[in-house]
Amino acid sequence: MPITKGFRALVDEASAQITTYSVTQVQERLQAGDPRLQLVDIRDLRELEREGSVPGALHAPRGMLEFWVDPDSPYFKPAFGDESREFVLFCGAGWRSALATKALQDMGMRNVAHIEGGFADWTKAGAPVETLEQRRAKKAG
Repeated sequence: MPITKGFRALVDEASAQITTYSVTQVQERLQAGDPRLQLVDIRDLRELEREGSVPGALHAPRGMLEFWVDPDSPYFKPAFGDESREFVLFCGAGWRSALATKALQDMGMRNVAHIEGGFADWTKAGAPVETLEQRRAKKAG
């Protein structure tokens, strides 16, 4: 069966309906200490192991995201129940996070956005990155 709508069309449609921030906008909010901002890394654990992540970002794998944000799900994570926060998703290039942001909006979330260009643009901008080892050491310490 031929694909009648490719991933780029899906990402473009989602992007037209969601809030998108640049890396610079997110960095400015972090530097200002914006208490509402909560970054969410939706990449696969193997990507985090290989490339690191943004300090302070929650890790919510894309495959579990809808289950983790739904209070009626047995997999619900209370961190996502804080309606005073804005959850800003990112992935590797901004494609998965655009689709995920749209899916969460479709579920009723209004406090969700994503980072254009994802982790690739984050690292290109020289923004802070921490390894999984550094993250684990913070939690243990």
